[in-house]
Amino acid sequence: MASIDEISDDLPVERSPSLRTYLDFEKPIAELESKVNEMRALIDEDTEKSLTGEIKKLEEKARAALSETYSKLTPWQKTQVARHPERPHCLDYIERLFKDFTPLSGDRYFADDPAIVGGPATFRGRSVMVIGHEKGSNTESRIKHNFGMAMPEGYRKAVRLMQMADRFGLPVITLVDTAGAYPGIDAEERGQAEAIARSTDCCLGLGVPIIAVIIGEGGSGGAVAIATANRILMLEHAIYSVISPEGAASIIWRDSAKKEEAATAMKITAQDLEELGVIDGIVSEPVGGAHRDPKSAMDALGTAVALALAEYDSMPPERVRRQRHDRFLQMGRNL
Repeated sequence: MASIDEISDDLPVERSPSLRTYLDFEKPIAELESKVNEMRALIDEDTEKSLTGEIKKLEEKARAALSETYSKLTPWQKTQVARHPERPHCLDYIERLFKDFTPLSGDRYFADDPAIVGGPATFRGRSVMVIGHEKGSNTESRIKHNFGMAMPEGYRKAVRLMQMADRFGLPVITLVDTAGAYPGIDAEERGQAEAIARSTDCCLGLGVPIIAVIIGEGGSGGAVAIATANRILMLEHAIYSVISPEGAASIIWRDSAKKEEAATAMKITAQDLEELGVIDGIVSEPVGGAHRDPKSAMDALGTAVALALAEYDSMPPERVRRQRHDRFLQMGRNL
């Protein structure tokens, strides 16, 4: 069993605005905010009055540019936001929203896989099982967690935790954030496809409710393995797809440079997927994305999960299971 102190070491340190990472399409915003920071550094007693007004004007201009930019993001730009290095990850949400989290390790067959973390916890006064992909927040932790790309033992650990939750009547909350399951030879040798299939099957068989949230990337079977849920929510700028835009472009056009066209054609955004009936709801993010105001984003997600869980408070296990089955069987029938 991993210690909570070891898990906490992976949490990122909050960055000041001057150290913020900007995406390519955010360059105009970066220039404005950089000017604000420069002017703040120049303020002294003699210039305070004259510069304060100018700073406020620039801040308002930067806020307006940020709001306008994020109101019309393309699918590829949303992909970039979903992958933002400062976006809150699974352990950030666990630290913020859950109490008494006890991380459990190992699949009882081969090894532990840090790409998937999970264990019992308390969520707003009720006992739950929380499971999620962890990408890591710096070079060391990203290598440790394999960038959130799970091995077979990760999915077998997820199965073990879900079965434990079913045994003790604990609702399951999953936080999905992966580019996909790890595709290496060693993973295939240990039964990657079989592990993903069994994890998906386990989700379908549980008598306790499962609430899944796509918090960043939801990639392929690696995401579905823990997202076959009664309710699937997505953050506003998250993505969910069978393959990455780059991978789809390489297959369809044999040119990964066509990733922007692929992202648009694949319908990978939360807005597209809600319209298609693949997900059940969208959790709004702060203007500029979850990485701009992680606490507000995490609190909004907590409220959305609590509301989704409340739907199943008095529902018997067989009905919970049937609702989950019917949800996936109906998918695509009304298109």
